[in-house]
Amino acid sequence: MYSQEQMLYFSKNLLDWYHTHKRDLPWRRSKNPYYIWISEVMLQQTRVDTVIPYFHRFIDQFPTVEALATAPEENVLKAWEGLGYYSRARNLQTAVREVHERYGGIVPQTKEEISSLKGVGPYTSGAVLSIAYNKPEPAVDGNVMRVLSRYFLIEEDIMKPATRTRMEKLARELILEGTASDFNQALMELGAMVCTPRSPHCLTCPVMAHCAAREAGMEEALPIKKKAKPPRPELRAVALIEGTGENEGKWLIRQRPQEGLLARMWELPHVAWEPEGWLSDEENKAGLRKALADQEQIVIQPGDWFMDTEHIFSHIIWKMKVFRAKMNSVSHSAGGGEWIPFHYRWVGTDELSQYAFPNVFIRIMKDFIESRP
Repeated sequence: MYSQEQMLYFSKNLLDWYHTHKRDLPWRRSKNPYYIWISEVMLQQTRVDTVIPYFHRFIDQFPTVEALATAPEENVLKAWEGLGYYSRARNLQTAVREVHERYGGIVPQTKEEISSLKGVGPYTSGAVLSIAYNKPEPAVDGNVMRVLSRYFLIEEDIMKPATRTRMEKLARELILEGTASDFNQALMELGAMVCTPRSPHCLTCPVMAHCAAREAGMEEALPIKKKAKPPRPELRAVALIEGTGENEGKWLIRQRPQEGLLARMWELPHVAWEPEGWLSDEENKAGLRKALADQEQIVIQPGDWFMDTEHIFSHIIWKMKVFRAKMNSVSHSAGGGEWIPFHYRWVGTDELSQYAFPNVFIRIMKDFIESRP
């Protein structure tokens, strides 16, 4: 389908360019498959510049397969805090535990074995096998599909599984013998640095001369990608509950359920807002108070509105109104003291670092701390 000249030109010129222009990234300084695996999981849906400090801290805290396999999950989530998509961290730890138990701490070197691990899909397995072990496996992500779509003028929707399969086959054919590690990294690097989603830097591209999309004037029209459905909005009323008496200076936080969205992470108490839209502040506060009492047996006295914010997931957007509050009364008591449900906890500012929070709640608490006189 594609000429040998076109394919050989692409592979050789791409490798020559990479050897001269590759970035000095921390995970490229080692062929340690564990480090490469961590970096690839972190890089999914996250920019390189954001990942670098997280990668350093993560491997400092969990330098070996055994260290991550035996670590408490809450420590792992805390180390991941701020990267988002926390299922990546959970799946990574589950898979690493399996490597620790089944493979003696050695990351598998076969496609079948590594692909059987939790959360390891075709891209991650290909990246680890090729970069760490120099196995001729393709590692096709969004950057790679963009480069291949343009260079070979592939006018097919990259969101379709059949297109990905075609790209993987093509990428495998482009790997020259003994070059898998450098080639796959070069392909990723070209997509990240030169063949960018918008305004690609064609004049500095090492394979511009045979790029079919550029010849056809279609470099900015490709790749073809069907738009995903926009995330649906959900209204959330949040209670920033400050302690009194023996809990003076503390905040009430709660742990999310064991399964599902943001499982087992900590957060400020909040409720889904049932009306179709926000009401007056007084009505909003009354609704928040009633919902927490009905759903959580927590009775609060909402105070002033503090801020509006939002948290974006792939499929939903939480649009949030935050109200300061005090504990008013509780529905139960034990031994004459204050009772709160088991998944709630009073914590001081100096204790927050012990708990893993989604970014939005970190932002709310940081803004609150900074607003204090």
